[in-house]
Amino acid sequence: MLEIQGLSHSFRNGTEETLVLDGIDLTVHKKEVVALLGSSGSGKSTLLNLMAGLMKPTKGTIKISGQAIEKMNENKLAEFRRGNIGFIFQSYELIPHLSVSENVEMPLVFQGVKPKERKERAARILNQVGLSEKLGLYPSQLSGGQQQRVSIARSLVTSPSIVFADEPTGNLDTKTEKEIIDLLLDLNDRLGITFMIVTHEHEVAQRAQRIIYLRDGRLASPEESRGEAG
Repeated sequence: MLEIQGLSHSFRNGTEETLVLDGIDLTVHKKEVVALLGSSGSGKSTLLNLMAGLMKPTKGTIKISGQAIEKMNENKLAEFRRGNIGFIFQSYELIPHLSVSENVEMPLVFQGVKPKERKERAARILNQVGLSEKLGLYPSQLSGGQQQRVSIARSLVTSPSIVFADEPTGNLDTKTEKEIIDLLLDLNDRLGITFMIVTHEHEVAQRAQRIIYLRDGRLASPEESRGEAG
């Protein structure tokens, strides 16, 4: 599903170059739930942006469903992301003047899906995340946990190959955090969705099927990373 080989990335500021990621090799299999665990400054945000095709690496390859996304031009990459990649944000990123259903339909608008089908697909996925009675409400009328469920539904409505969740429980209390992770694991089990969960919280990472530890821009063992995240 996701294959990364020899991935390195540097940021340049004038003549100064800072190495952020160094020689990352990583494979995520179809239907897997993987947590990428690292502290602030470990490079996990950069790695997330590279995996999601939001940035191009300095060196190395990133393949999703066998497609090398680092070789795609901007137009092809944007088209690929629309059909293959879902994204769940920490701060939900919902559009306040759109209803729950309209927020979930938005990715389908960019795909050119007709209105009737958009509404039907949004209703189906909102039912899957337990919000079938909230379709006509607006984000301000929902709790934080419900808003994140809308964000999850929006990430799934295009039937992506993989969903990247960027600190998906960062704005939630402990009880709601557990409910959201329970939901992601349930969707993985029922729908076979592949999830890459980026987090700095050990409690969240431990719920995943596998944990990838990132420290100072390199993959690390649990022993090397102990105490670094959280």
